[in-house]
Amino acid sequence: MNEDLLQKVTSLAKRRGFIYPSSEIYGGLANAYDFGPYGVELKENVRKLWWQKFIRGREDMFGIDASVIINPKVWESSGHVANFADVMVEDVVNRKRYRADHIIEEYFLKKGIEKKVDGLGTERLQEIIEEEKIKSPDGNELSPARKFSTLFETEIGIVEGGKNKAYLRGEIAQGIFMNYKNILDSIHPKLPFGIGQTGKAYRNEITKGKLTIRTLEFDLMEFEYFYDPEIQNGEELFEVWRKEVYDFAISLGLDSKNLRWRRHEDFELSHYSNHTEDLEYKYPWGFGEMFAIADRTNFDLRNHMEKSGENLQYTYSDGKKIIPFVLEPTFGLSRVITTILIDSYREEEINGETRTFLKFDPKVAPVKFAVFPLIKDEKLTNLAKEIYKKLKNKIDGMIVYDETGSIGKRYRKQDEIGTPNCITIDFESLEDGCVTIRDRDTLKQERVRVENL
Repeated sequence: MNEDLLQKVTSLAKRRGFIYPSSEIYGGLANAYDFGPYGVELKENVRKLWWQKFIRGREDMFGIDASVIINPKVWESSGHVANFADVMVEDVVNRKRYRADHIIEEYFLKKGIEKKVDGLGTERLQEIIEEEKIKSPDGNELSPARKFSTLFETEIGIVEGGKNKAYLRGEIAQGIFMNYKNILDSIHPKLPFGIGQTGKAYRNEITKGKLTIRTLEFDLMEFEYFYDPEIQNGEELFEVWRKEVYDFAISLGLDSKNLRWRRHEDFELSHYSNHTEDLEYKYPWGFGEMFAIADRTNFDLRNHMEKSGENLQYTYSDGKKIIPFVLEPTFGLSRVITTILIDSYREEEINGETRTFLKFDPKVAPVKFAVFPLIKDEKLTNLAKEIYKKLKNKIDGMIVYDETGSIGKRYRKQDEIGTPNCITIDFESLEDGCVTIRDRDTLKQERVRVENL
């Protein structure tokens, strides 16, 4: 387990304005993080790429933005109130709580064994803890395993003086299912078609996460793809989306050597799925889920149709009616930001000193160009600011201007932010109309005319 790499990335993420511990001046909050200026840009770049590829770039996809709080009957009908739970154990000395499956998997990982137990029942997890004599991370005995709901409860006012229980959404799929009939009635799509959205979800996590890998509040990007299993082969369609999900991961600049698909065993499957596969990334602590695809059959629409009494069938022009099946590719947006930071982190020795840089793909890099005057001289700063303003008007992305400190320190700062190119204006620029462009990865410097930037 390369915890050193995680610590380096965590330190850089805070130092350079990517990710901050939430409410840190009050001691923070476990599994809660805020995105800083560059973290927001990185996240939005990924979100825009996803939206263009899967929603705007296709004729069979429709985007929505559903409410975070919906009628609690939705979560009862979908099975989340009964099934959306983790198995918890507690350190009997300091009362720290842990997910039982995480404690067990980490125990075996330290022994060099990759063992998946997520989804096993409470009794079986307890048996493994007892058989292996597993202790807490602090070396203490663990309490008996028990279920712990991960749905966040809240209350909404119905009338003055009265309140009613509701839930912050634990997934963003149910908002899509709630709008399925609205899309049919207003847009009139033909099968197969998809409905997608991005947005916040909330889970009452027990185990402490690693940066934004596992948090109380997180961003998801996903869509439900509705199809007729009598016309389209579900397994073939699953493979089509499997490739699309993988291609998207590669387009973010992730190293294919760190990616693998893993199919869920039967005991791992969610209550709504009969086939799920995770696209896993090789993190410093081992492989873990990054993206996923689930075959939800017609579980959700069937249940909501039964419980609500609304007709959620799709009607063909010849009068044939079906409840469509659904494939669900889901993408952890908050999670993939930490993944990209880890995958992009580089160190190299130059003249006895260590240079740290983030080798972002230019498409996701939060800063596209940094513009510098060589020194703080009025003639140079005037020209540099003029070039900076022109670039801001022409380039879809963040451009920064910096005149503070030595040119070397400014280069190193942008290296750690992951800026692909730095543009330096020097005294020759005043004479020949050229500037120097420095490449982040190769450190190669090239003179280019201003009008050709």
